[in-house]
Amino acid sequence: MHDTLRVEEALDLLRAELEVGRSAKAELTTRAAWRAFIRFGRQRFATAPTPDSDGLLFQYGTYDFSGRPMFTVDLTRQFDISDDDGEHDRYVQVHCELRYECEPALDALGDFNSWFFHDADADLDEWLADMEVQLELLLGGPSEVDVYEESV
Repeated sequence: MHDTLRVEEALDLLRAELEVGRSAKAELTTRAAWRAFIRFGRQRFATAPTPDSDGLLFQYGTYDFSGRPMFTVDLTRQFDISDDDGEHDRYVQVHCELRYECEPALDALGDFNSWFFHDADADLDEWLADMEVQLELLLGGPSEVDVYEESV
């Protein structure tokens, strides 16, 4: 097990990282949220050293999660939580959702998703650079930001 941060601290850590990128009066920008997610994604948590126990997800598309269709960029950290016998119990996901008013240019992007897993012999910097290219396609800043945790 990695002996750094506890999974229970993940949501508060993400919120703290997002505050670093926000000035006192300014709204959170897409770029600042991405930089906060990168800092959050580089932190290691106390998880089993298995290829799927700690993952990062970058995804976007037009969804109506908030009651009306919005283009949504979902930056997610997923942790595999095991029971006392070491068997999979559930996933804990910490989300930062950036929601944008629908525009033809955003809708034209369609859907996209990509995973990165710590301890899976992949290169985090390479994955982040690839996601940065996807981020360049976005226009303006989000009209809504939602940061939350869920168990699935």
